[in-house]
Amino acid sequence: MKSRVILNHRDKRDKNNNNNNSDLFCNYTQIETMERKPLEVETTTTNHHSAVDDVTSTTVDSFEEDQKKLVYRGWKVMPFIIGNETFEKLGIIGTLSNLLVYLTSVFNLKSYTAATIINAFSGTINFGTFIAAFLCDTYFGRYKTLCVAVIACFMGSFVILLTAAIPSLHPVACGNKSTCEGPSVGQIMFLLMGLGFLVIGAGGIRPCNLAFGADQFNPKSESGKKGINSFFNWYFFTFTFAQIISLTLIVYIQSNVSWTIGLTIPVVLMFLACVIFFAGDRLYVKVKASGSPLAGIAHVIAAAIKKRGLKPVKQPWVDLYNHIPRNYVNTTLKYTDQFRFLDKAAIKSPEDKLNSDGAASDPWKLCTLQQVEEVKCIVRVIPIWLASSIYYLAISLQMTYPVFQALQSDRRLGSGGFKIPGATYVVFLMTGMTIFIVFYDRVLVPSLRRVTGLETGITLLQRIGAGIVFAILSLLVSGFIEERRRTFALTKPTLGMAPRTGEISSMSAMWLIPQLTLAGIAEAFAAIGQMEFYYKQFPENMRSFAGSIFYIGGGISSYLASFLISTVHRTTEHSPTGNWLAEDLNKAKLDYFYFMLTGIMVVNLGYFLLMAKWYRYKGSNDEDITEIETNEEVTKKQQLQEKDSV
Repeated sequence: MKSRVILNHRDKRDKNNNNNNSDLFCNYTQIETMERKPLEVETTTTNHHSAVDDVTSTTVDSFEEDQKKLVYRGWKVMPFIIGNETFEKLGIIGTLSNLLVYLTSVFNLKSYTAATIINAFSGTINFGTFIAAFLCDTYFGRYKTLCVAVIACFMGSFVILLTAAIPSLHPVACGNKSTCEGPSVGQIMFLLMGLGFLVIGAGGIRPCNLAFGADQFNPKSESGKKGINSFFNWYFFTFTFAQIISLTLIVYIQSNVSWTIGLTIPVVLMFLACVIFFAGDRLYVKVKASGSPLAGIAHVIAAAIKKRGLKPVKQPWVDLYNHIPRNYVNTTLKYTDQFRFLDKAAIKSPEDKLNSDGAASDPWKLCTLQQVEEVKCIVRVIPIWLASSIYYLAISLQMTYPVFQALQSDRRLGSGGFKIPGATYVVFLMTGMTIFIVFYDRVLVPSLRRVTGLETGITLLQRIGAGIVFAILSLLVSGFIEERRRTFALTKPTLGMAPRTGEISSMSAMWLIPQLTLAGIAEAFAAIGQMEFYYKQFPENMRSFAGSIFYIGGGISSYLASFLISTVHRTTEHSPTGNWLAEDLNKAKLDYFYFMLTGIMVVNLGYFLLMAKWYRYKGSNDEDITEIETNEEVTKKQQLQEKDSV
């Protein structure tokens, strides 16, 4: 039996709220033309009783209906969500991690054509998360979006499997021929259909999955707060675990056993992900869409521009227009004195009219203080987001150039002659991240909590800043390691020639592990910190957008890395010191490139520290507060106050 539970946020009003003068109300408005619905949550009843109370169809309006209250099951539903996440990531990464090799070896595409397809595909997924987040927060809600996305991922993986399993869906094998037959238009179109399904699936899962998992915890209870903080860590733990398995076992099977078998494994894993996700259907807290959050942003900006000539009010926390509907979706926010030009959107002029319920008749001319503060929250996040995007330059380059360094280093393992594949060394970055996440969550946070008194051990901005510091250390160590590798290659006997590059240095490729481990620790700090920061600092009805900008930042950093590489290559190609990024690293100056990136990251750290000092967390001047109350909690407080008065 479906149920709908409406969470009503506390109406924060001025002490003079009994005054009938609506101009002095400190309330919050609901836009008439784009109404935001109450925060609705769907669950289902079961026929048996357990430690967790059943939910029945109701609207939570009083303490007497306590048996019908919303149930946050927290970690009890995590096997479904994290299990789905693990198998889904194994499926997607298992399909995509070796796609470049698949396109060149099976579809006989030239390397630059295959690279162009991969770059376009990756960029489309990253920027597609924004569209998916808009549809999720505006129309469908996170659960319905994820339902479509996991099925689309399964379909995409299955279509790509068919291109390998059915001979007519890929070109004839090239073998030892000097010229190879390329794919037909039909074969390319069928492949692109599979990639299209994956764009829809991955674009929908990335911004919604993390927020959906966090929705399962009660943000007002102590256990719920701890659960949310820990969930972010374990979410990324499963992500990196899936990457490690995909980049080792699945890639090995695809490259050395069979493409058909290697692509069948991700399809089976995606099917399991779908089964696990839908198995928890009756247990999830399902927050429904609450209307377009972008409309409110547009209203505030437009109204502020139209009223730019008005004089600021003396007491904006009192004088600005503010009407809160009873069931407003988002956290009520205090007035902040940053970006005061936006305050003019909430100045009520004689021309502004109100409806009978107190809401503005024209939201393009008059907005509430609440709407203005929500836009300020988003604007405040942007400088932090820019610094975080530049931070990802370090991670993007640690995913590529260490592979080239490994190819021109001694990759032999033991005396058996086995060589570790160059691309596999990236696994050390993910391994470092995975191990440190466990250490951070189980050891470091409890220790820091006792010192700082903060539930998260350190603030979110401190966590991101620590990640940037470790990224700087990673780049600095990379420069010294590359200098050592090149010195060995030029002054000591080499181990032969690497194809299409140069001589192989006698330095062990294991020397690359420190820089990659430091990069992994940086990710454990910064990546998880960013995702949690965006989730908590964005308005509640924009949390899917919060997930999308994380990936958009990564996409921008990839483009910046490509621009930086091409610029350095062109600039140094004919310089007296030689090309920094020559094909043969023994003739290049890759260490100079690493040191240059270190300098860029130091400047970025300085910028980040300035922005972090200036930043004000949502709901407070100095701390992160998430304030959500149900009618039940309000009723309890009222009853306690009545007892005290008696």
